[in-house]
Amino acid sequence: MSSLDCVERKIIADTREDEETRVAILEGGRLADVFIERMWDRQKAGEIYKARVESVLPGINAAFVTIGEGRNAFLYLNDVHGMKVVENQEIVVQVTKTAIKNKGARVTPRISLPGRYLVLVPDGGEAGVSRRIVDEEERRRLRHFARELKGDDFGVIIRTAAEGVDEETLAADVESLLALWREIEHDAELQAAPCLLYKDRGLLGRVLRDEVHGSVDEIILDSAEEMRHVNEYVATLYKTDRPQVSLYEGAVPIFEYYGVEAEIEQALERKVWLRSGAYLVIEHTEALTVIDVNTGKYVGDLDMRHTTLATNLEAADEVARQLRLRSIGGIVVVDFIDMEFEEDRKKLLDRLEEVFQLDRSRARVFSMTQLGLVELTRKRGRPDLRSVMTRGCPFCNDNGWVLREDTLALSIKRFLRKIAQTNRAEALLLQANSMVAQYVRDTYLAMWERELDVKILVAGMPDFAWSKYRIELQGTLSAVEHRAHQLERREESSIVVHRVPAP
Repeated sequence: MSSLDCVERKIIADTREDEETRVAILEGGRLADVFIERMWDRQKAGEIYKARVESVLPGINAAFVTIGEGRNAFLYLNDVHGMKVVENQEIVVQVTKTAIKNKGARVTPRISLPGRYLVLVPDGGEAGVSRRIVDEEERRRLRHFARELKGDDFGVIIRTAAEGVDEETLAADVESLLALWREIEHDAELQAAPCLLYKDRGLLGRVLRDEVHGSVDEIILDSAEEMRHVNEYVATLYKTDRPQVSLYEGAVPIFEYYGVEAEIEQALERKVWLRSGAYLVIEHTEALTVIDVNTGKYVGDLDMRHTTLATNLEAADEVARQLRLRSIGGIVVVDFIDMEFEEDRKKLLDRLEEVFQLDRSRARVFSMTQLGLVELTRKRGRPDLRSVMTRGCPFCNDNGWVLREDTLALSIKRFLRKIAQTNRAEALLLQANSMVAQYVRDTYLAMWERELDVKILVAGMPDFAWSKYRIELQGTLSAVEHRAHQLERREESSIVVHRVPAP
């Protein structure tokens, strides 16, 4: 049994808002991972399309294909084996890299369908085992199963979650994925390009399938409809030790109720306090991430040597947690407190190796220098939390950072929903920073009024800090509009009150 199996694990899913889905994994009562998906994040990795070739560019050994809705994707010709690619050709492809800014998605004709325990590779011949399974006897057992399970026209790759799983369960996973592939093939024959053939089960489904290793004790959701879908999916994923699926119906947003919101805010801070009183300082640069370890308030109980070692060991645990939580990848340099004895340095490196074994993203720890610096690398699995939630500060030439407008707007919406549920006022007057107020008005306001069934007036306040917002007044529409007009008439203010026009 791994140490992960001994940890109480809960999954909290914030699915109530149409604009954003968030999923948190709590281990031992602490936030271990958070995933955020917004409604405008399109062309997800894993989606399968019937595409049409728009142009072939031999000079860069690539082709552009259209996958629908005016979107083009990039196809490397090296990925197309035994086939000549020509313009207007129809081809089934899968997104391997999502579109970023002005770059289209990258696609491949080499399809893979992930299940709970293995990946099906149509038209492949693989019989592989995840490199994260390190026990050689278990690798031999699973490699034997992989060879038995693969077919003449498909390959299989055993996933990390299959460790200890019997062949019957693996075979059921293969049959389920084969049925899905046959359905995709059938749809591809009937439909004209470009069109979407397959889309996965959404963020929560992907987290349950791909991100959770070991048992899950409870899944808590804030949507009855999503709960029905999850119950069905959990029944297929977990043959034994099925987690409890619970519905949260409180007025307080689910992440706020379970303390996740506060932990996400802390995960954006530079300084991270440890339980002993020591702390980490996390700095980002273009090339790498630097983490400094400080004893802070921790003075220890014995001598300096034991204090230093205890601080560094505690810091090692928290470094691994923070890299996972913040989804930090690439090169990381950790400046641990200097240790005089080689025995202590070895204990620290052994601890780092141990804690990173629990990380789904592969990490490699290098040796320690005489100055106490440890270099490590961690595979980039997805955008880091800071880039998802923040942007460069508009007031200091991007030298600092602030919450992104969409991050702040969705925080405002959750606040408005809580107000609307607890006080059935006819109208609300929201005050926010002028730039944020303009963004809310242009992007969301009409939709929020319909969804929350309340009239919303937004006052842009020039003197408000970027992240500050509040409800100035709630009550009848006439009272709220009167107060809004008072704000507009103030000569010392440049407030502009926005109102959604009646349809």
